Parts: sequence; structure tokens; C-alpha cells
Amino acid sequence: MTAEASSNTVDNTATAYPQAPLLTPAAFPPRVNLFGLDRAALREQFEKMGEAGFRADQVMLWIYRRGVSDFEQMSNIGKALRARLATHFVIRPPELVTEQVSVDGTRKWVLKLEQAEGKPVTMIETVYIPEATRGTLCISSQAGCAMDCSFCSTAQGGFSRNMSTAEIVAQVWFAGKTLGGDFQNERVISNVVFMGMGEPLANYNNVLPAIRILLDDFGFGLSKRRVTVSTSGLVPFIDRLAGDVDTALAISLHAANDKLRDQLVPINKKYPIAELMEACKRYLAGKDRKAHIVYEYVMLDGVNDQPEHARELAKLLNGQGQAAKVNLIPFNPFPEARYKRSTPEAITRFSEILRAKGLLTMTRRTRGDDIDAACGQLVGKVQSKQKKRLGDIPVRVQ
Repeated sequence: MTAEASSNTVDNTATAYPQAPLLTPAAFPPRVNLFGLDRAALREQFEKMGEAGFRADQVMLWIYRRGVSDFEQMSNIGKALRARLATHFVIRPPELVTEQVSVDGTRKWVLKLEQAEGKPVTMIETVYIPEATRGTLCISSQAGCAMDCSFCSTAQGGFSRNMSTAEIVAQVWFAGKTLGGDFQNERVISNVVFMGMGEPLANYNNVLPAIRILLDDFGFGLSKRRVTVSTSGLVPFIDRLAGDVDTALAISLHAANDKLRDQLVPINKKYPIAELMEACKRYLAGKDRKAHIVYEYVMLDGVNDQPEHARELAKLLNGQGQAAKVNLIPFNPFPEARYKRSTPEAITRFSEILRAKGLLTMTRRTRGDDIDAACGQLVGKVQSKQKKRLGDIPVRVQ
């Protein structure tokens, strides 16, 4: 054969292109719950599968904007990829244990968390509070709480374990589906607050990706001012949060002097008020001028509700030199509670003193009094928790 004939010969041998390596179970754990992966993590997993990153974005839109949990319904995803996704992933919401609905429309759910083999059943609470102009979902970040705040029903039940990112995020998806709202347009959930069971910043590594999913345009797409993280005052984590994500912050203050706050919020012994307030200053530094911190203050009859307490609080917050909002919270009684709710007269007097000192002050309207309103109260009726307290669990930056 001449060289010319050879050059015109068609080569029918198939070209061997490099293939994406097959993932072994060790490299890619089967049936990962997609609620636990933020966009960066999900894109990384898709790239490991040899898929384009934008496919991960498409899947997120199906889950969080259309409320889809079945890969077969994702019509713009190829059939072969849908089959691979079903092999490696799952979109698994929590299991409903019980529901209570108040006469004022408040809904409280007890949800069963994922259970490892040989481990006890773990349950948490999620609460939906509808109002005329918004719907607020109060979500949990831990099963129980180790902070041991003396006025808190959850803390008195002790601490069981941290919730995974998937378990945290799935509460929001479950509530949206249960309430029958549109995930994109007519949202029934406009605000999400980390004010349920647990101390969010003590579960930082799982809470942070959950916040990112809540804020992501491919996730729930909530505004940064409509997602609030409440903390009892874990100062190192407040600093980390400021650098990692922009979201609203609430401080469970409840007292303006260390002696009283040590009794009400024991973590104050580790991070006293002066350190906490400096962390709050750092948190707002560089943010837009509309940004502010909400200071939560539970009203306890004869304990922290006197005029001198109000004046002390006003002096503390005005000394910050930053915008602050005070949220007065009438105490929600629970069995064996050592405190009583402040009288309406005492709450009004307290609020008037703060306002006279120039502080924006709101009194939280009591909701769900007829359905075990105190956080952790309902789950305590259906589950016995392992009683770990602050002294049993080290609090450290991870």
C-alpha cells in the first residue's frame, strides 16, 4: 500500500478517551442525604462523578424551589444521571412523630431524626408562627441543649447530640411541604430563626452549611436579614460567623450584669458580658448601617424585670454605640420551672423605660400557650433525653 493510499484509509478503531474514575463506596458513601450539602459541596460531588457543576445547581433548584424529592421528576436531568443520583443520593425529610396546632395558628411538630443502628431514637421540635405579614419558622440545631440556662425547658431536658446539616435543613423543607406553600413565589415561610432546641454556635460546622443553603439563590433564597442565628454568647463562634457568612444575629442576654447572668445563662462564666459585647461590636463592624443585633430578654417575675434592671440594660446597650433592638419575651412556663412570667404591668413598665432611653423595644406576643409553648416541652413528653449539661461537654472552637 502506498503512503498516499495509507493516508486516505479510514481508521475504524474507536478512540480511547479518558473516563472519570468509578467511585468506590469508600470514596463516595452511598445514599448521601442531599439536604446536607451546600452548593459548593454538591458541585464537588458532581465533579467527582464526572458531571458538570451546573448539574448540581439544577438539582438544588428542583429540591428547594420546586419541593421535589424524587429524582425521576427532575425533567431537565438526563435519565442516566437520574439513575446514578438515585444510587448515590437520597432526598430524605424527617419523620413526623406528632403535630400540635394552636388556636392562634401556631404549629409545632415533633420530628424524628435519622437513627444510626444501635442508637436511641432522637427527636426535635420545629415551630411555625404565622403572622399577618410574615411566616416565621423556628428550627432546632441540636437534640437538647447543654447550655443549662435555668429558665429554658430544653436545657432542663439535657443534651443528646448535634444535628447534621441535613437534619437542620430538612426541617425547613418539611415545613414548606406540610404547609402547602409555594417554594418560590407565595412563600408561607418568609423568615427562619435558629431559636429552637440547642445552641446553634455549639454545632457550628453543621449550622454554617445550613445557613448557606437558606441564603443561596439555588437553595431557599432567603434574604440575609430574614435568617437569624440566636446564641447564648459563644464569643469565638460569633467572630467566626462574622467572617464566614452575613446573617442576622440575636443574643440571648436576659441580664445586664454578670452576677445575675451567671445564674440565668451559665456560659456567661466563660464569656462574661464585657467580652460578649465586644464580640457584638466586631460582628457589626463593616456591615451596612441598617444592620443591628437583637438582644433577647426573657421576663422573669421578680428576677430581672425591675426598673433598675431596665436602666442597667439601657446603659449597657447604649454604651455599644451601635444600633440595637431589644426583644422582651414573656416567660413560657413549663413543668417544674422555678420561675414565673412577669406581670403585664411589669413588662410594660420595663419596655417604657427602655424606650425612654432611646432603645427600639418590642414585646414578643405570646403564641401557642395551648400547645406546650415552651421549646422542648412537647418533645419531652414523648422522649426521655440523655441528661448532659454544660459541665459535661467541652465548648471549644472546632
